[in-house]
Amino acid sequence: MFFGTEDLKSDEIFLNLSKTSEAQPEKRWLPAYYFDICLLDGTKVGHCDLRIGHNEKTYMGGNIGYGIDEPYRGRRYAAKACRLLFAQAQKHRLDHVYITCTPDNIASARTCEIAGGELVEVAAVPEDNEMYAEGKRQVKIYRFAL
Repeated sequence: MFFGTEDLKSDEIFLNLSKTSEAQPEKRWLPAYYFDICLLDGTKVGHCDLRIGHNEKTYMGGNIGYGIDEPYRGRRYAAKACRLLFAQAQKHRLDHVYITCTPDNIASARTCEIAGGELVEVAAVPEDNEMYAEGKRQVKIYRFAL
């Protein structure tokens, strides 16, 4: 079940829902929301997503993913989008979410710190995880209490 997203806005950005996807248990994928991150005038500055629930995939890959388009980086739009996604996660009664990044992704780690994350650990990516096939061997795992 998906909830409304019209309230996911701040005085600077809003999240424009682009799609949702149902769980795919055979792949261990959870239900998810996908958004464009937009300025109030409608300019798209990036994207983000929220996976609902917890399993070994969200521990390694996170409940939230984001990317900011190059010309708009450095303005903390990802952290601001995360705060909006936290509100959406609370609608699903999640009491925490994870965001992960590779140890060399300094910008993403900083986003996690700005958004209030607590570093849980730097974990080895299991060989049977899709991220391993992408060349990722370790992830920093941040926990956000909601």
